Amino acid sequence: MLQHMDRARVPASISVIGAGIAGTWQALLFAKAGCKVSLYERSDASMTQATSHWAGGMLAPFCESEAAEPLITRLGLRSLDLWRDALPQTPFNGSLVVAHARDRADFERFARLASGHKRIGAAEIAELEPDLGGRFNDGLFFAQEGHVDPRQVLPALHAVLRSSGVPIEFKSAAAPRDIDGLVIDCRGIAARDDCPELRGVKGEIILIETPEIALSRPVRLIHPRWSLYVVPRAGNRFLIGATSIECEDEGVSLRSALELMSAAYAVHPAFGEARIVDFGAGLRPAFPDNLPRIVVDDSRITVNGLYRHGFLLAPALAEVTVAHVMGGRTDNEVVRCS
Repeated sequence: MLQHMDRARVPASISVIGAGIAGTWQALLFAKAGCKVSLYERSDASMTQATSHWAGGMLAPFCESEAAEPLITRLGLRSLDLWRDALPQTPFNGSLVVAHARDRADFERFARLASGHKRIGAAEIAELEPDLGGRFNDGLFFAQEGHVDPRQVLPALHAVLRSSGVPIEFKSAAAPRDIDGLVIDCRGIAARDDCPELRGVKGEIILIETPEIALSRPVRLIHPRWSLYVVPRAGNRFLIGATSIECEDEGVSLRSALELMSAAYAVHPAFGEARIVDFGAGLRPAFPDNLPRIVVDDSRITVNGLYRHGFLLAPALAEVTVAHVMGGRTDNEVVRCS
Protein backbone atom coordinates (compact mmCIF):
# COMPACT_ATOMS: atom_id res chain seq x y z
CA MET A 1 0.00 0.00 0.00
CA LEU A 2 0.92 3.66 0.05
CA GLN A 3 3.68 4.76 2.40
CA HIS A 4 3.69 8.26 3.81
CA MET A 5 6.50 10.79 3.84
CA ASP A 6 7.24 13.71 6.15
CA ARG A 7 4.12 15.87 6.55
CA ALA A 8 6.04 19.12 7.04
CA ARG A 9 5.17 20.44 3.58
CA VAL A 10 1.93 18.63 2.91
CA PRO A 11 -0.92 20.84 1.56
CA ALA A 12 -4.16 20.68 3.54
CA SER A 13 -6.00 18.98 0.68
CA ILE A 14 -5.47 18.09 -2.95
CA SER A 15 -8.22 17.52 -5.50
CA VAL A 16 -7.35 15.70 -8.72
CA ILE A 17 -9.74 16.09 -11.65
CA GLY A 18 -9.62 13.24 -14.14
CA ALA A 19 -9.29 9.57 -13.17
CA GLY A 20 -7.56 8.52 -16.36
CA ILE A 21 -3.99 7.33 -16.16
CA ALA A 22 -2.52 10.81 -15.62
CA GLY A 23 -4.88 11.78 -12.81
CA THR A 24 -4.75 8.37 -11.16
CA TRP A 25 -0.98 8.50 -10.85
CA GLN A 26 -1.14 12.05 -9.50
CA ALA A 27 -3.56 10.87 -6.81
CA LEU A 28 -1.42 7.82 -6.01
CA LEU A 29 1.81 9.70 -5.46
CA PHE A 30 0.26 12.63 -3.59
CA ALA A 31 -1.44 10.14 -1.26
CA LYS A 32 1.86 8.37 -0.82
CA ALA A 33 3.40 11.72 0.11
CA GLY A 34 0.92 12.04 2.96
CA CYS A 35 -1.63 14.35 1.37
CA LYS A 36 -5.38 14.20 1.79
CA VAL A 37 -6.49 13.51 -1.78
CA SER A 38 -9.84 13.38 -3.58
CA LEU A 39 -10.25 12.19 -7.18
CA TYR A 40 -13.04 13.34 -9.51
CA GLU A 41 -14.04 11.79 -12.83
CA ARG A 42 -16.74 12.87 -15.28
CA SER A 43 -17.46 9.34 -16.61
CA ASP A 44 -18.53 6.27 -14.67
CA ALA A 45 -16.30 3.60 -13.17
CA SER A 46 -16.04 1.73 -16.48
CA MET A 47 -13.96 4.66 -17.83
CA THR A 48 -15.13 3.90 -21.37
CA GLN A 49 -15.27 7.63 -22.14
CA ALA A 50 -11.64 8.15 -21.14
CA THR A 51 -8.74 8.24 -23.60
CA SER A 52 -7.03 5.67 -21.36
CA HIS A 53 -9.69 3.11 -22.31
CA TRP A 54 -8.41 3.11 -25.89
CA ALA A 55 -4.68 3.12 -25.10
CA GLY A 56 -2.14 0.49 -26.05
CA GLY A 57 -0.51 0.48 -22.62
CA MET A 58 3.03 -0.03 -23.89
CA LEU A 59 5.83 0.94 -21.51
CA ALA A 60 8.40 1.39 -24.24
CA PRO A 61 10.73 4.37 -23.74
CA PHE A 62 13.44 2.94 -25.97
CA CYS A 63 11.13 2.12 -28.87
CA GLU A 64 9.62 5.58 -28.60
CA SER A 65 13.08 7.16 -28.83
CA GLU A 66 12.93 6.47 -32.58
CA ALA A 67 10.64 9.47 -33.02
CA ALA A 68 10.26 11.17 -29.62
CA GLU A 69 12.36 13.81 -27.88
CA PRO A 70 14.97 12.75 -25.26
CA LEU A 71 12.64 14.06 -22.53
CA ILE A 72 10.20 11.23 -23.32
CA THR A 73 12.92 8.62 -22.91
CA ARG A 74 14.15 10.16 -19.65
CA LEU A 75 10.72 10.33 -18.06
CA GLY A 76 9.73 6.97 -19.51
CA LEU A 77 12.71 5.19 -17.98
CA ARG A 78 11.86 6.59 -14.56
CA SER A 79 8.26 5.48 -15.02
CA LEU A 80 9.34 1.86 -15.48
CA ASP A 81 10.62 1.78 -11.89
CA LEU A 82 7.47 3.45 -10.59
CA TRP A 83 5.28 0.88 -12.35
CA ARG A 84 7.33 -1.93 -10.79
CA ASP A 85 6.90 -0.39 -7.34
CA ALA A 86 3.15 0.20 -7.64
CA LEU A 87 2.22 -3.04 -9.40
CA PRO A 88 5.02 -5.63 -9.10
CA GLN A 89 3.07 -8.02 -11.33
CA THR A 90 3.47 -5.67 -14.33
CA PRO A 91 4.92 -7.75 -17.18
CA PHE A 92 8.36 -6.61 -18.30
CA ASN A 93 8.99 -9.11 -21.07
CA GLY A 94 10.50 -6.57 -23.44
CA SER A 95 9.37 -5.41 -26.87
CA LEU A 96 10.10 -7.02 -30.23
CA VAL A 97 10.43 -5.03 -33.46
CA VAL A 98 10.34 -6.88 -36.78
CA ALA A 99 9.99 -6.17 -40.48
CA HIS A 100 9.66 -8.12 -43.68
CA ALA A 101 12.66 -8.24 -46.02
CA ARG A 102 11.13 -5.77 -48.46
CA ASP A 103 10.99 -3.15 -45.70
CA ARG A 104 14.63 -3.51 -44.69
CA ALA A 105 15.45 0.16 -45.22
CA ASP A 106 12.74 1.30 -42.80
CA PHE A 107 13.84 -1.34 -40.30
CA GLU A 108 17.45 -0.10 -40.44
CA ARG A 109 16.30 3.48 -39.99
CA PHE A 110 14.34 2.50 -36.88
CA ALA A 111 17.39 0.63 -35.55
CA ARG A 112 19.60 3.70 -35.99
CA LEU A 113 17.23 6.11 -34.29
CA ALA A 114 16.06 3.92 -31.39
CA SER A 115 18.27 2.95 -28.46
CA GLY A 116 18.35 0.20 -25.85
CA HIS A 117 17.94 -2.76 -28.20
CA LYS A 118 19.78 -5.91 -29.20
CA ARG A 119 19.79 -7.20 -32.77
CA ILE A 120 18.53 -10.75 -33.00
CA GLY A 121 18.13 -13.26 -35.81
CA ALA A 122 15.48 -15.74 -36.85
CA ALA A 123 16.42 -18.36 -34.24
CA GLU A 124 16.25 -15.86 -31.37
CA ILE A 125 12.93 -14.48 -32.63
CA ALA A 126 11.54 -18.02 -32.63
CA GLU A 127 12.85 -18.56 -29.11
CA LEU A 128 11.20 -15.38 -27.83
CA GLU A 129 7.95 -15.83 -29.79
CA PRO A 130 7.58 -19.40 -31.09
CA ASP A 131 4.52 -18.53 -33.16
CA LEU A 132 6.60 -16.05 -35.16
CA GLY A 133 9.25 -18.66 -35.94
CA GLY A 134 10.28 -18.66 -39.62
CA ARG A 135 8.40 -15.46 -40.39
CA PHE A 136 11.14 -12.86 -39.81
CA ASN A 137 14.90 -13.03 -40.32
CA ASP A 138 15.87 -10.02 -38.21
CA GLY A 139 14.51 -8.26 -35.18
CA LEU A 140 15.28 -5.74 -32.46
CA PHE A 141 14.73 -6.86 -28.88
CA PHE A 142 14.16 -4.15 -26.26
CA ALA A 143 14.62 -6.28 -23.13
CA GLN A 144 13.86 -3.61 -20.51
CA GLU A 145 10.41 -2.63 -21.76
CA GLY A 146 7.00 -3.75 -20.55
CA HIS A 147 3.28 -3.39 -21.13
CA VAL A 148 0.00 -3.16 -19.24
CA ASP A 149 -3.64 -3.68 -20.13
CA PRO A 150 -5.25 -0.27 -19.52
CA ARG A 151 -8.70 -1.82 -19.03
CA GLN A 152 -7.35 -3.93 -16.17
CA VAL A 153 -4.60 -1.82 -14.67
CA LEU A 154 -6.65 1.36 -14.26
CA PRO A 155 -9.29 -0.35 -12.06
CA ALA A 156 -6.43 -1.98 -10.13
CA LEU A 157 -4.87 1.41 -9.41
CA HIS A 158 -8.28 2.81 -8.44
CA ALA A 159 -8.61 -0.07 -5.97
CA VAL A 160 -5.23 0.84 -4.45
CA LEU A 161 -6.44 4.42 -4.02
CA ARG A 162 -9.68 3.37 -2.34
CA SER A 163 -7.91 0.99 0.04
CA SER A 164 -5.65 3.88 1.02
CA GLY A 165 -8.57 6.14 1.85
CA VAL A 166 -8.74 8.20 -1.36
CA PRO A 167 -12.36 8.79 -2.43
CA ILE A 168 -13.14 8.61 -6.15
CA GLU A 169 -16.24 10.49 -7.26
CA PHE A 170 -17.38 9.19 -10.65
CA LYS A 171 -19.95 11.01 -12.79
CA SER A 172 -18.66 14.26 -11.35
CA ALA A 173 -18.10 17.11 -13.82
CA ALA A 174 -15.91 19.01 -11.37
CA ALA A 175 -14.37 22.26 -12.60
CA PRO A 176 -10.99 23.43 -11.28
CA ARG A 177 -12.30 26.86 -10.28
CA ASP A 178 -15.13 25.39 -8.21
CA ILE A 179 -12.91 23.47 -5.80
CA ASP A 180 -11.03 24.89 -2.82
CA GLY A 181 -7.44 23.99 -2.06
CA LEU A 182 -4.82 22.74 -4.48
CA VAL A 183 -6.31 21.33 -7.68
CA ILE A 184 -4.48 19.06 -10.10
CA ASP A 185 -6.20 19.32 -13.48
CA CYS A 186 -5.77 16.12 -15.52
CA ARG A 187 -8.80 16.44 -17.78
CA GLY A 188 -6.92 15.80 -21.01
CA ILE A 189 -8.57 17.26 -24.09
CA ALA A 190 -11.47 18.49 -21.93
CA ALA A 191 -9.09 21.06 -20.40
CA ARG A 192 -9.02 23.10 -23.60
CA ASP A 193 -11.07 25.78 -21.85
CA ASP A 194 -7.87 26.60 -19.94
CA CYS A 195 -5.30 25.25 -22.42
CA PRO A 196 -6.35 26.55 -25.87
CA GLU A 197 -3.12 25.20 -27.42
CA LEU A 198 -4.25 21.62 -26.87
CA ARG A 199 -5.31 19.57 -29.86
CA GLY A 200 -6.72 16.08 -30.09
CA VAL A 201 -4.74 13.45 -31.99
CA LYS A 202 -6.86 10.42 -32.82
CA GLY A 203 -5.55 6.97 -32.05
CA GLU A 204 -7.51 4.00 -33.39
CA ILE A 205 -7.37 0.44 -32.09
CA ILE A 206 -8.94 -2.93 -32.80
CA LEU A 207 -9.26 -5.60 -30.11
CA ILE A 208 -9.34 -9.15 -31.46
CA GLU A 209 -9.49 -12.65 -30.04
CA THR A 210 -7.93 -15.86 -31.34
CA PRO A 211 -6.52 -19.00 -29.70
CA GLU A 212 -4.43 -19.71 -32.81
CA ILE A 213 -1.46 -17.56 -31.77
CA ALA A 214 0.24 -16.58 -28.52
CA LEU A 215 2.57 -13.67 -27.85
CA SER A 216 4.46 -12.80 -24.66
CA ARG A 217 5.27 -9.18 -25.46
CA PRO A 218 4.29 -6.30 -27.76
CA VAL A 219 5.40 -6.83 -31.35
CA ARG A 220 5.94 -3.86 -33.66
CA LEU A 221 5.90 -4.38 -37.40
CA ILE A 222 7.88 -1.76 -39.30
CA HIS A 223 6.23 -0.82 -42.58
CA PRO A 224 6.61 2.30 -44.75
CA ARG A 225 2.87 2.95 -44.79
CA TRP A 226 1.14 1.31 -41.85
CA SER A 227 3.58 0.39 -39.12
CA LEU A 228 1.66 -1.15 -36.24
CA TYR A 229 1.94 -2.78 -32.86
CA VAL A 230 0.26 -5.93 -31.55
CA VAL A 231 -0.06 -6.07 -27.77
CA PRO A 232 -1.06 -9.31 -26.02
CA ARG A 233 -4.01 -9.23 -23.64
CA ALA A 234 -5.44 -11.87 -21.32
CA GLY A 235 -7.91 -14.40 -22.70
CA ASN A 236 -6.29 -14.93 -26.13
CA ARG A 237 -6.89 -11.29 -27.01
CA PHE A 238 -4.67 -8.84 -28.82
CA LEU A 239 -4.81 -5.10 -29.24
CA ILE A 240 -3.84 -3.85 -32.68
CA GLY A 241 -2.99 -0.20 -33.09
CA ALA A 242 -0.88 2.11 -35.17
CA THR A 243 -2.74 5.16 -36.27
CA SER A 244 -1.97 8.68 -35.14
CA ILE A 245 -4.30 10.95 -37.06
CA GLU A 246 -4.46 14.75 -36.88
CA CYS A 247 -8.22 14.67 -36.57
CA GLU A 248 -10.67 15.13 -33.71
CA ASP A 249 -13.32 12.75 -35.00
CA GLU A 250 -13.55 9.85 -32.53
CA GLY A 251 -14.82 7.29 -35.04
CA VAL A 252 -12.76 4.57 -36.74
CA SER A 253 -12.51 5.01 -40.50
CA LEU A 254 -13.00 2.08 -42.86
CA ARG A 255 -9.57 2.69 -44.37
CA SER A 256 -7.85 2.62 -40.99
CA ALA A 257 -9.67 -0.55 -39.97
CA LEU A 258 -8.65 -2.28 -43.21
CA GLU A 259 -5.04 -1.19 -42.84
CA LEU A 260 -4.83 -2.31 -39.21
CA MET A 261 -6.26 -5.72 -40.05
CA SER A 262 -4.05 -6.09 -43.13
CA ALA A 263 -0.98 -5.24 -41.08
CA ALA A 264 -1.94 -7.76 -38.40
CA TYR A 265 -2.33 -10.41 -41.10
CA ALA A 266 1.19 -9.51 -42.27
CA VAL A 267 2.51 -10.29 -38.78
CA HIS A 268 0.82 -13.70 -38.78
CA PRO A 269 -1.93 -15.15 -41.04
CA ALA A 270 -3.71 -16.60 -38.00
CA PHE A 271 -4.89 -13.09 -37.20
CA GLY A 272 -7.00 -13.29 -40.34
CA GLU A 273 -9.34 -15.76 -38.58
CA ALA A 274 -9.53 -13.75 -35.35
CA ARG A 275 -12.83 -12.51 -33.93
CA ILE A 276 -13.19 -8.73 -33.60
CA VAL A 277 -14.12 -7.95 -30.00
CA ASP A 278 -14.03 -4.16 -30.01
CA PHE A 279 -12.78 -1.23 -31.99
CA GLY A 280 -12.71 2.47 -31.28
CA ALA A 281 -10.62 5.60 -30.96
CA GLY A 282 -9.46 8.03 -28.34
CA LEU A 283 -8.32 11.64 -28.63
CA ARG A 284 -4.85 12.03 -27.20
CA PRO A 285 -4.22 15.53 -25.81
CA ALA A 286 -1.15 17.15 -27.35
CA PHE A 287 0.53 20.54 -27.30
CA PRO A 288 2.14 21.90 -30.50
CA ASP A 289 5.53 20.39 -29.57
CA ASN A 290 3.99 17.02 -28.58
CA LEU A 291 5.68 17.27 -25.17
CA PRO A 292 4.01 17.10 -21.75
CA ARG A 293 3.63 20.13 -19.51
CA ILE A 294 2.99 20.72 -15.84
CA VAL A 295 1.64 24.27 -15.66
CA VAL A 296 1.56 25.87 -12.19
CA ASP A 297 -0.92 28.71 -11.66
CA ASP A 298 -1.68 29.84 -8.10
CA SER A 299 -3.76 27.06 -6.52
CA ARG A 300 -4.08 25.03 -9.71
CA ILE A 301 -1.66 22.75 -11.51
CA THR A 302 -2.44 21.48 -15.00
CA VAL A 303 -0.85 18.20 -16.10
CA ASN A 304 -1.50 17.64 -19.78
CA GLY A 305 -0.12 17.02 -23.25
CA LEU A 306 0.88 13.40 -22.72
CA TYR A 307 0.10 12.79 -26.42
CA ARG A 308 0.60 9.10 -27.29
CA HIS A 309 2.70 8.37 -24.20
CA GLY A 310 0.09 8.44 -21.44
CA PHE A 311 0.82 5.15 -19.69
CA LEU A 312 4.54 5.60 -20.22
CA LEU A 313 4.80 9.13 -18.80
CA ALA A 314 2.05 9.36 -16.15
CA PRO A 315 4.06 7.94 -13.20
CA ALA A 316 7.11 10.12 -13.79
CA LEU A 317 5.02 13.24 -14.33
CA ALA A 318 3.23 12.59 -11.04
CA GLU A 319 6.58 12.31 -9.30
CA VAL A 320 7.68 15.62 -10.83
CA THR A 321 4.46 17.31 -9.65
CA VAL A 322 4.83 15.99 -6.10
CA ALA A 323 8.46 17.09 -5.96
CA HIS A 324 7.52 20.60 -7.07
CA VAL A 325 4.62 20.96 -4.62
CA MET A 326 6.56 19.58 -1.67
CA GLY A 327 9.44 21.95 -2.38
CA GLY A 328 11.99 19.26 -3.10
CA ARG A 329 12.95 20.16 -6.65
CA THR A 330 11.51 21.45 -9.91
CA ASP A 331 12.06 19.78 -13.27
CA ASN A 332 12.47 22.81 -15.50
CA GLU A 333 12.06 20.76 -18.68
CA VAL A 334 8.48 19.99 -17.71
CA VAL A 335 7.25 22.46 -15.08
CA ARG A 336 6.10 25.89 -16.21
CA CYS A 337 5.07 28.57 -13.73
CA SER A 338 2.60 31.10 -15.13
